[in-house]
Amino acid sequence: MPAPDACRTTLEIDSQPDTWRRAAASVGGFAAALPRRGERVAVVGCGTSWFMALAYAQLRESGGHGETDAFAASEFPAGRTYDRVLAITRSGTTTEVLDLLAAVKGTVPTSAITADPATAVMDLADAVAVLDFADEDSVVQTRFATTVLALLRAHLEAEGALPDGVLPMARAIEDAERAIAAQPAPEVCAAEQFTFLGTGWTYGLALEAGLKMREAAGAWTESYPAMEYRHGPISITGPGRVAWLFGAAPQGLADDVARVGGTFVAGSGDAAGLDPLADLILAQRLAVVIAQGRGYDPDRPRNLTRSVILDHGQG
Repeated sequence: MPAPDACRTTLEIDSQPDTWRRAAASVGGFAAALPRRGERVAVVGCGTSWFMALAYAQLRESGGHGETDAFAASEFPAGRTYDRVLAITRSGTTTEVLDLLAAVKGTVPTSAITADPATAVMDLADAVAVLDFADEDSVVQTRFATTVLALLRAHLEAEGALPDGVLPMARAIEDAERAIAAQPAPEVCAAEQFTFLGTGWTYGLALEAGLKMREAAGAWTESYPAMEYRHGPISITGPGRVAWLFGAAPQGLADDVARVGGTFVAGSGDAAGLDPLADLILAQRLAVVIAQGRGYDPDRPRNLTRSVILDHGQG
């Protein structure tokens, strides 16, 4: 695979080891905005931020830090009781997130993680962690999203609440550096279709990988929990198509992909592989390569803007 040209998106993707390192070192300074042990927490976001919320919710609850649900901000269940609502919003201006924070303000403690301290989220949330060092010029999110998850994961690690089998952030950062230097196989770059799979917290990463490929490259992608793959989605796999797994592989899955002629990718599938969050970097870089190969500009994706801001006056 040719290395992606140094567009702005590529530069931001390649900066992730540094932003993760800064996030992990910032846990103590952001304590006011991070969930307390035992709190019942709802984590909300839109698009990529929602997928990071899903990954974090699985990590936090399975690590014993507290019951945690994740919702697209527009689908938050009104009337359900939580000890804290945590919103993830890179721009700090996403309409659905701001509407939700305004609706629950004064009834439940709220926190937010954002990249821009000059936006409305600063007034609507009770406490805010500002990751301005991970902000992006690109429309397509890469480093901000993963840096949010790095921060939240580092917090769980500091609290002794990482689930069994999840690596410490120091190892994840090392693996991120390896991912930046790695090159996916030519048959992966030439594939016409991609199915991304994950289990537990890595299902959120699978959803995000699929979204990145659609946003940047207009690629045909699908995402599923790994154990659901054989309940229908495998029907789409075949020669020239990829099944990409984040995390440990269910027994027999690789053989099933091979049986139907597909290409199986499992960068984080064993102890010698990449941390799943670092494996996501490979998918981000692949999206840029495919976009450029199709004549698209990854810095200016079709039909997208940096933030979705809705006019409530329009019906």
